[in-house]
Amino acid sequence: MDKKKIVVGMSGGVDSSTVAAILVDQGHDVTGITMKIWDGSIAVKDKGKHACYGPDEAEDIEDAQKICDKLGIELKIIDLSKEYKSEVLDYFTKEYMNGRTPNPCVKCNLKMKFGLLLEKTIESGLDFDYFATGHYAKINKTESGRFQLKKATDIKKDQTYFLHALTSKQLSKVIFPLGNYEKHEVKEISKKYGLGVADRQESQNFIAGGHSCLFDGKEDPGNIIDAKGKVLGRHNGIFNYTIGQRRGMGIASEEPYYVIKIDSNKNQIIVGRQGDLYSDRMYINNPSWNTDIDLSKPINASAKIRYAHKGGDAIITKEDENYFVIFDKPQMSITPGQSVVFYIDDCVIGGGIIN
Repeated sequence: MDKKKIVVGMSGGVDSSTVAAILVDQGHDVTGITMKIWDGSIAVKDKGKHACYGPDEAEDIEDAQKICDKLGIELKIIDLSKEYKSEVLDYFTKEYMNGRTPNPCVKCNLKMKFGLLLEKTIESGLDFDYFATGHYAKINKTESGRFQLKKATDIKKDQTYFLHALTSKQLSKVIFPLGNYEKHEVKEISKKYGLGVADRQESQNFIAGGHSCLFDGKEDPGNIIDAKGKVLGRHNGIFNYTIGQRRGMGIASEEPYYVIKIDSNKNQIIVGRQGDLYSDRMYINNPSWNTDIDLSKPINASAKIRYAHKGGDAIITKEDENYFVIFDKPQMSITPGQSVVFYIDDCVIGGGIIN
């Protein structure tokens, strides 16, 4: 690739830092950009592990600045704290209060990192040809000229699940330099450039100390019941539970109970045995597609119902404005609010929200 103007999404971590170093080494005109999303308005209870949202953001920005100084490039800090609250935090809170389990990373990537961050960067007067990030993913260009996501070489680190809603237009201006590398190789490359971040702790949580701080004052106790309606215990807010959860219910039983349903209308948690968690079908809404396939006909694809899920063979059929998915084999803990992502071979063809 000829010399280009490239902005790199910087977090201060090994992946984005290595991307910036690689692009500088290749001779591109590189500028770092980072989101400021923490405004201190939410009292986190305990920092715990490194998180995407929390008071340690200042440390992340400081680390990103050190990397940019080392590479001799500028770092632009874009304040998106107000937008992050409305687009991600408010969405997350509302979904949980409705008995659903949202995925904030999918929303953040679509609306924030690959949306508002770039819009605000352009508004700041910075012109660029491409946006690069440290995500583990590849981009495939089809014969028709469509840009699609493709799984990374390092399958354990592949992040196409979180990026699936990006459009062909967005992907045409994005590059993922780490798509062909294994994680251990990226760490070695960072050491070669002397970045000093190979062993830096990575973000493990969405919010420092856990998401319960978003629900302070919203606690609403209710019953934990079995499928027949028998009261087995009490809960202190449905936002503390998700489908498939086993721990934290305080129910004495020789055989463990699992959350099989969350009824926000009745403020109830319904529990059952492990076998009750399996289902072979689901509806999805808010679909996004990036494929040359005729969507009016049934589609055979692999459906991934959460990040750690290996994916299950399924048939996808359109029903009015929604899509109905039937798996070849029952899947455990199909969870309303979570994203499902569809793959054919290693390419993402689309996804949606489990309904």
